[in-house]
Amino acid sequence: MRRMLMPAALVALVIVVSVGRPSAQQHDGARLSALKQEVSKDVESRYEAVQQMLDMVFSFGELGYQEVETSKYLSGILEKSGFKVERNIGGLPTGWVARWGSGRPVIALGSDIDGIPQGSQKPGVAYHSPIVEGAPGHGEGHNSGVPLNITAAVATKRLMEREHLSGTLVVWPGVAEELLGGKAFFVRAGVFKDVDVVLFAHVSDNFSVAWGSPKNSTGLISIQYDFQGEPAHAGAAPWRGRSALDAVELMDVGWNFRREHLRVSQRSHYVIPNGGYQPNVVPEKASTWYYLREIDYPHIKELRETADRIAQGAALMTDTKVTSHIMGSAWPQHFNKPVAEAEAANIVAVGMPKWDGADVTLAKGIQKELNQKQDGLVTKPLGLQDDVPLDQNMGGGSDDIGDVSWNAPTILLRYPANIPNLPGHHWANAISMATPIAYKGTIAGATAQAMTVLDLLLRPDLIEAAKAFFREQTKDQKYEPMIGPTDMPALDLNKYVMDTYRPEMRKYYFDPTRYKTYMQQLGIQYPTVRP
Repeated sequence: MRRMLMPAALVALVIVVSVGRPSAQQHDGARLSALKQEVSKDVESRYEAVQQMLDMVFSFGELGYQEVETSKYLSGILEKSGFKVERNIGGLPTGWVARWGSGRPVIALGSDIDGIPQGSQKPGVAYHSPIVEGAPGHGEGHNSGVPLNITAAVATKRLMEREHLSGTLVVWPGVAEELLGGKAFFVRAGVFKDVDVVLFAHVSDNFSVAWGSPKNSTGLISIQYDFQGEPAHAGAAPWRGRSALDAVELMDVGWNFRREHLRVSQRSHYVIPNGGYQPNVVPEKASTWYYLREIDYPHIKELRETADRIAQGAALMTDTKVTSHIMGSAWPQHFNKPVAEAEAANIVAVGMPKWDGADVTLAKGIQKELNQKQDGLVTKPLGLQDDVPLDQNMGGGSDDIGDVSWNAPTILLRYPANIPNLPGHHWANAISMATPIAYKGTIAGATAQAMTVLDLLLRPDLIEAAKAFFREQTKDQKYEPMIGPTDMPALDLNKYVMDTYRPEMRKYYFDPTRYKTYMQQLGIQYPTVRP
């Protein structure tokens, strides 16, 4: 598990992106290399703390907007480490910001914290075996990112104190990322107004960072259409009713016919959260909830306008009324090249974790279980991923870090804490997230993140280059929030689910006073695979 970065490799990390003016905190290559070596050892020494954080948050398994235990636990660790924590950010009860230090640069480290519906899964078991049947869990691996940033921040803070380095560290959580329902409200609350650079982290099965627009990515608007009809006895006098459910179904049918005439890069999907109460009453109210994805902001707006017209058409056909409200949003991502290049150099120096036979056996076990190619685990980092031109982006997933990336120079670190060839948003993606695979991958990510923080603290030329790139990025396209000034987070989402499952889930919260690891608490032999 343990890695030692060689000084020669660290010296190679000192790459000049642009020539800056002299400053009080002038770039010293030898000093920077020595501090990176030191922070690497510090992060490595925190393996047990990382393991405990990942296990604890994994055991909470909370869904978006309901990350109560998770936020309390993680922000509490930062408070004990000397950070000042402000809570209830942007109208989000589970939103918080932790600050330490003073002066510039201001470096914000963020990652998501919410789980996935029906994602409950025993860690280290290479087949479906929920901890609580039907309960949510960390089938996206969001239990690892904020612990990664806490580890990087605390290790860097120690050096900043000793070396008297100017700078402010900000740690913050991505609330309700699976609902795209948090970061736009953080932006609106001014969290990133004074930030020089944002370092975001997201779990992956590889080790990489990208600049510009990532491959197979989109932005989106999350919008719910609510139809109002007229109730009536469905058997005795249906002609007196006006079915809101009919309107929902007609809208969904209309959208599906329209798909043929939409761009290849779009992605759109919907669910019906409310279709009425019982069949013998004509539904007075019904709703359909859409995610509308496209690769750039103008086309996202165009999709929303198309959906609005189809909704109005459905209301007209059924003699009902329709209103809509935004549930969440995500601007297309656009990441900063100079900072990504610095992070990529650190990724190369850190390298992939040293997987052992048990790690590979678990990976191949779940790959076999899902009838996927049994590749095991990745052994070579991807490093720097280049910008993908819009005409080559065929669409894909979204993340509301996009909103942040248009408000401050931002990068996204992908760190190797999961298993390749898995479907994502799935119980299988939870299998590794409280095992040595996740512990090692998070340590590797925290090391690269801490080293990049040091680059930003000691290289004023890098900060200037990042800001210059950001000015060019935003020269023609300006950020326009998709949420309105009075829109508020949909805080009731997932409340019923968590209220239903939390009492049983609470019985399985990790107890580090009695057990070394969560797998030990659950009685799991690592790895457990089918014969």
